[in-house]
Amino acid sequence: MTTRRFRPDVDAPEWKGGHTPYDIVKEGALALLVVAILTIILAIVFGSPDEPAITLKSWSNAAPVDFAQDALSQLNGTSETATYGPPYNNASIGQELGPLSLAKWVGVTMPINTAQVFVLDPLKTQPFQSTLSSALTTWSKASSTTRHTWVTHYTSGAAQMKWRDGSIVVKASDAGPVPVFINSLTVMARTGSLDAVLTQQGDFYTTDYTLPLLFLEDGNYLENQATHQHLDGDQWGMMNETGNYPGQAWLWLYTFWYQVPPFSSSGNGDILVWGLMMLLTVLLALVPFIPGLRSIPRKVKIYRLIWKEHYKSLEST
Repeated sequence: MTTRRFRPDVDAPEWKGGHTPYDIVKEGALALLVVAILTIILAIVFGSPDEPAITLKSWSNAAPVDFAQDALSQLNGTSETATYGPPYNNASIGQELGPLSLAKWVGVTMPINTAQVFVLDPLKTQPFQSTLSSALTTWSKASSTTRHTWVTHYTSGAAQMKWRDGSIVVKASDAGPVPVFINSLTVMARTGSLDAVLTQQGDFYTTDYTLPLLFLEDGNYLENQATHQHLDGDQWGMMNETGNYPGQAWLWLYTFWYQVPPFSSSGNGDILVWGLMMLLTVLLALVPFIPGLRSIPRKVKIYRLIWKEHYKSLEST
């Protein structure tokens, strides 16, 4: 019977020396206490502001014009969501990983017609208002060409949009029911009704915030607030966030790559970061099987620093 050769990277040698009692409970309790104290001190010194969550209600009350312009981009199909492509629509080819059109292969799994989902459907849930009801009827009876003309005329004057006396004001002629839609949606958002409508997906519990988050992301307000709080991600080595502990600390590695070229400037940044993370995950899982890589801990010998007392006692005997 042949004896298998000892493999230092894989096999653990049999310990033939002595044994010393070790109080792991005491060690763990002390470590927990030290880490807790350091966490509290560092949180006080470097912690991010605990701002309340941004909602469509808070946004539309703080910056009604910005909200209304975003609502218009949803209606005229120029918002980021409307032009993103899969998984929301077929407006573009979507995210690509080199020559692989992965998003296109997966297809539209969450179809979103922004004009319908973000503007028209929410307005239809409002209590009866003669002006709004008439505008919705006029829109439904109009041809696609007529609708496009109305939206185009309103969009051309939207650069001078103003909030005056509780209403959105835009100087635009032949815009049909579009002014009523934008103003009514803004007023609806300011009451909190739009948040409720976009988060009610038929489930008893409200857990899906995809639609309001997409709406928020398409506007400028969310980004402006992040810039104001220094949360743009340009402070390397820092994990910045708002909200309650523990937050999304586990996403730090994902968000790190978005600050590094070419991910930071690529239109396919999402899929590139995903691909890199999948590669790193596979490499991590295969560490015990990759010759050379699995030998690093044994050759670097950091373990001797951790257990220096133990190895010191061995050397003295």
